[in-house]
Amino acid sequence: MLKGSKLHSVFTGKCPVCHEGDMYKESNPYKLNKIYEMHERCSECNQKYKIEPSFFYGAMYVSYGIGVAFAVAAFITSYFFIGLEVIPSFVSIIVVLIGLGPVIMRLARNIWINMFLSYDKNAKQKTSESGLD
Repeated sequence: MLKGSKLHSVFTGKCPVCHEGDMYKESNPYKLNKIYEMHERCSECNQKYKIEPSFFYGAMYVSYGIGVAFAVAAFITSYFFIGLEVIPSFVSIIVVLIGLGPVIMRLARNIWINMFLSYDKNAKQKTSESGLD
C-alpha cells in the first residue's frame, strides 16, 4: 500500500524511514494496557522513534484535529443523513470519539513522527553497512 509515501507509514504504523519495522509493540490499539508501548528503535533500520524527550507531546495537537474531524463527520452523518435529532447526534459524537479514541491516538502519533522523518529506501542497507545491524 503506497510504500514509499508517508500515508503508508501513517496508516500501517510502520517505521517512517524504512517502512518495514513496526513502531508499536502491540499492533492492536484496543489492547489499552499496551496502547503507548513503542519499540525504542526500528528493528530493520535502527531509527530511534522517540527523537527527543517528550517528543510525542506534539501529537496531542494532531489528535485534537483528528478528533474534531471525526466529531464533525459523526454529527453530519447522524443529523443530516440518518435524520437523528440534535441531542442524539451529539451522543453519536461521544460514542464515536470514545470508540475510536485508541485509533485516533495511534494515528496522531504516526502523523506526528512522519512530519519529522522521511522515507529512505536505502535506510536498511545503510544500517547493515555501518555495522548497526
